[in-house]
Amino acid sequence: MARAMWKGVLRVGDEGIPVKFYSAARDRTVRFRLLDRTTGRRVRQRMIRPDTGDVVPREEIHRGYPVPGGGHVILDESELEALEPEKSRDIRVETFLPPAVIGHVWYRRPYHLGPDGGAATYYALVDALAEEEMAGLAHWTMRNTRYVGALRVVGDHLMMVTLRRAGEVLETGSIDAPEGREPQPRELRMAEQLVDALSDDFDPEAFRDEYRDRVLDFIQARARGENIRFPRAADRAGSEDLAERLEASLAVLEERKSA
Repeated sequence: MARAMWKGVLRVGDEGIPVKFYSAARDRTVRFRLLDRTTGRRVRQRMIRPDTGDVVPREEIHRGYPVPGGGHVILDESELEALEPEKSRDIRVETFLPPAVIGHVWYRRPYHLGPDGGAATYYALVDALAEEEMAGLAHWTMRNTRYVGALRVVGDHLMMVTLRRAGEVLETGSIDAPEGREPQPRELRMAEQLVDALSDDFDPEAFRDEYRDRVLDFIQARARGENIRFPRAADRAGSEDLAERLEASLAVLEERKSA
């Protein structure tokens, strides 16, 4: 059974619904240890003064924020702790809105929310959100960090997805408008055929981290003493004509379907 990572109380008006947070995503990055090439032993990182090369003890290291004109504003740990948000277990839902109002670019990290007692009230909220096709916009503090998130219904349970803050999302106005000629009718038809040919249901198992798999397979082979040689990547020479490229893509898809 999954282990809850945090507990809180979902506040919807005057109603309080105890909930548990469960991770809905995990980091599967392949991580390496830093080793001495000669001895094979692990090495440690230390803070070094670049001007003298001396090691700086941890107790003599302070946090500084650079300011215009040079220099830093120094803050110690007690000052940073005093600036932390007030501790609370409340997850306050401020408003409800259609999920489509929140663009995908705002979503950051998902969490499953399970009931922590009071299951009847929990599932009443699940049914209400599903029936109205609405999401809740919520604020809460978890482990000294202030969050804003979207409360969604997924299947028969609640999910909270943390959102990015104002200033973190860049508008499309920062991207230059495309240049060049308008597509020809034949090119549009072939592009539509390509979209239709690729239309399918969402299968999460198809989106594996292929690089991670290759790295782990290579590590296991090296651990078995195998000598692996990498094939040289083939050159890709494509036509400059858009219609020809679309036609070639359609031909490849038709060949795969036939196979």
